[in-house]
Amino acid sequence: MKLSNSTVTAPRKTGRPLSFDRDAALEQAMLTFWRHGYETTSIVDLTTAMGVTAPSLYAAFGDKKRLFLEATRRYAGDQDAAARAIDDAPTAYEAARSMLVNAAIMYTGDTTPKGCLLASATASGSAASRDVQGAIADVRKSIAACLEARIDRDIANGMIPRGTHGPTLAGFVMALAQGMSNLARDGASRESLLAIVETALGAWPRA
Repeated sequence: MKLSNSTVTAPRKTGRPLSFDRDAALEQAMLTFWRHGYETTSIVDLTTAMGVTAPSLYAAFGDKKRLFLEATRRYAGDQDAAARAIDDAPTAYEAARSMLVNAAIMYTGDTTPKGCLLASATASGSAASRDVQGAIADVRKSIAACLEARIDRDIANGMIPRGTHGPTLAGFVMALAQGMSNLARDGASRESLLAIVETALGAWPRA
């Protein structure tokens, strides 16, 4: 799930200039992983999409795993800014709703693959992708932790009933976001996902 529209661009290394636009190449790598997943995307798929040779890819990004992780950082955007957005939301409900509405919009973009890169790229549980799954899980855990902290604040302020379990409520939002990704990949429309958001959030606990 992406929390903000900002992106993180890695600084260029000093030395011999690259013979291609690194930022544009990374964008194409991100889209390729998003479309096909980490494990099934080959180096040939990547070099074709990025318009670079294999030696140039390795020189600029390292191996496939490091390229994938950089692509996911680009996709996820500025995590500090995302955390601030959750913390600064008027309520935890508004933070959760904003996250889910933004997810529904992103999952159904006209010029990007359907669904969520973080949910779909490492769907396989094989050993080949297991070493990157931990990094993706860390991104999701960070998002959930930020939302949980915002929920706990609303509980303390009496805006959510005492006795509400913050981790469960945050997990509900995260599970909904991942489920929406699957629906989007199956062809669900933006309108249907937005309707699901509103229906699901009808269960949000209120004081």
